[in-house]
Amino acid sequence: MFRLLGLVLLVIVALIGWSYANILADPTVHGIRIGMTDWPRGAPPVRVALISDIHVQGPDMPPERVARIVESVNAQKPDLVLLAGDFIGDRKLATRYYSQAEIAAPLAKLKAPLGVYAVLGNHDHWHGGPAMRKALEGAGIPVLSNAARRVGVLTLVGIDDYHSRHADVPASIRAADALPGPTLAFTHSPDVVPKLGRHFAIVMAGHTHCGQIVLPLYGALETGSNYGDRFRCGAIRDQGRAVVVSGGLGTSVLPFRFGAPPDWWLVTLGAADSR
Repeated sequence: MFRLLGLVLLVIVALIGWSYANILADPTVHGIRIGMTDWPRGAPPVRVALISDIHVQGPDMPPERVARIVESVNAQKPDLVLLAGDFIGDRKLATRYYSQAEIAAPLAKLKAPLGVYAVLGNHDHWHGGPAMRKALEGAGIPVLSNAARRVGVLTLVGIDDYHSRHADVPASIRAADALPGPTLAFTHSPDVVPKLGRHFAIVMAGHTHCGQIVLPLYGALETGSNYGDRFRCGAIRDQGRAVVVSGGLGTSVLPFRFGAPPDWWLVTLGAADSR
């Protein structure tokens, strides 16, 4: 009996250690190509880096680690970088919290010829959204809040966070309609996607952490989504729309990842009929 109990405790300790080691692992880089029917003839493809849920906090995600991840992103030479919110870490089991300026500082080193853009997430809004926006823009990273920008051949639309009630879908649609060309939307939570109607053929998001803790047979303990597993993770076709959901880099609530390692995406956009 005692041997069995000891074995069970040993397995539990090993799983906890493994789950903590997972959050320290180098993030996986996922690649995908998405064709767009309205891509301008002769225009070259655009490589978009999607990064989300950095959750800067100690001991596992200090600014120094963010700086190393930034170097690895730059090494892939993306044309455009999108930061899909939740920069702030507010986990109870943390050894240190960082100011908005400290969080933004390593992100200023991101390099992309078409620019680096951000939207805020629910944790950012809960802990001083205006200060986080100011810090990012001070680092040269525009924050799009239900607004659109012309970026190369693309119309880039940043939809603010749905869960903290900052998303304004009609304003985002109006902003996109005022600009020409193929449209790429990005936001923090994919839960806004069903609210978009027929607008925006491609949406990129984060928030779910791919479940963060995903158990065999049972699945994700929590996705942070009102839609369960519908938008939990990865490249998804949803009612004719392409949705890309990053698992993010950091953690929330618990300093563990199991079955959902940290990741970011490198998405190549181009003409639908090109190879």
